[in-house]
Amino acid sequence: MQRYPRDMHGYGATPPEAQWPGGARIAVNLVLNYEEGGENNILHGDGASEAFLSEITGAQPWPGMRHANMESIYEYGARAGFWRLHRMLRDLPITVYGVASALARGPGQVEAMTQAGWEIASHGLKWVEHKDMAEGDERAAIAEAIRLHTEVTGTAPRGFYCGRSSGNTIRLAAETGQFAYVADSYADDLPYWAEVGDRDQLIVPYTLDANDMRFAIQAGHADGASWETYLRDSFDCLYREGGRMMSVGLHCRLAGRPGRAEALRRFIDYAQGHAGVWFATRLQIAEHWAETHPHVRRIRPSQMDRKTFVSAYGSIFEHSPWIAERAFDLNLGPAHDTAAGLHNALARMFRSSTEDERLGVLTAHPDLAGKLAAAGRLTADSTAEQAGAGLDTLTDAERATFQDRNARYVAKHGFPFIIAVRDHDKAGILAAMDRRIGNDRTVEFAEACRQVERIARLRLADLLP
Repeated sequence: MQRYPRDMHGYGATPPEAQWPGGARIAVNLVLNYEEGGENNILHGDGASEAFLSEITGAQPWPGMRHANMESIYEYGARAGFWRLHRMLRDLPITVYGVASALARGPGQVEAMTQAGWEIASHGLKWVEHKDMAEGDERAAIAEAIRLHTEVTGTAPRGFYCGRSSGNTIRLAAETGQFAYVADSYADDLPYWAEVGDRDQLIVPYTLDANDMRFAIQAGHADGASWETYLRDSFDCLYREGGRMMSVGLHCRLAGRPGRAEALRRFIDYAQGHAGVWFATRLQIAEHWAETHPHVRRIRPSQMDRKTFVSAYGSIFEHSPWIAERAFDLNLGPAHDTAAGLHNALARMFRSSTEDERLGVLTAHPDLAGKLAAAGRLTADSTAEQAGAGLDTLTDAERATFQDRNARYVAKHGFPFIIAVRDHDKAGILAAMDRRIGNDRTVEFAEACRQVERIARLRLADLLP
């Protein structure tokens, strides 16, 4: 059994109503990344200097050496940038992504964060790559980040964002049971739940686009005005849609520079000039979401074993469990745990089957209001569908008319007349029979197959989201 782990569906076409407090149209979260003193540096026991997110274009790590220019840029973030942003933001609910070792080297900044009432979430132990860490080493680093964070700030972190993460990071963070949310995702405009073993972990996605890091990469902003325009446009789109979350990522050494800080100030003034804007920490957003949209586990097709899967969906295509058997062997994933997704998988197997196999599916369908219905020998799905269209309460004359049309149709085409009766009433069904009896068999075979797929889609809608 091959299963695809990534969720390419999410909330789909209809995201849930966020129900932000006070009827707000948008939740805005400002994140201040505090990494200064936690970056790669041989003073910190690392093998080389830092090379990520600085003013130095094309910076490369210097193995075994200190990089004075790089160090001074990070020092600016701690010495000047932080305090500029603190003066600007201290009256707002801010989330700090605090690298534990950086917090330990910035006691004055930690005191200022705490006095401002800011949330201090964990940004890992050190501001280093996790992708090459062995699983045990990364687990130990997360545990030490929690311990040191608690020791330095006086409070255990409730949120976690690594940023330079591995494929194991979300799972390892969730397994600690420590975090109300994990933010190592950029997959949505709203929080969502992830099932990690027995734990339901809330994911509050972060941003790399509405983020001042784009001043430090090639595909970025040349000046504050460009960044401000992008932030405003992002805000306007999400505000118009309503019920969304906007994250803004800040770094002391980047947004803390004067020419960028003014752009940030103008954006905040712009957002505050709108009604229905909820400025919130990520923890506040997470707690609201957990209370308003608690997770409910359900049986998912992509996680079933073969026997359970075929038992559950083998009758979706009438008396044709072989379609479900073949679909089970596809590379199913979370996107197939919906009615539309599973229907696509089943329909693929139907469409790719031989003409004789598809004919077998067509002939497995009962006549409408035929002898099987009269004898009570239809499947439960067919019984309900025909009853829903009123075919179980026909007069003798109506029944005779249906039987006549059925006989003429089968005599010409070699398979029963098939239509998704839930889409029609009695009159509409009879009109379709009269119209389709005269079709060429090739045309009618294709139409009957489309109707079979439509029936399957409607049946799945009764079972899955």
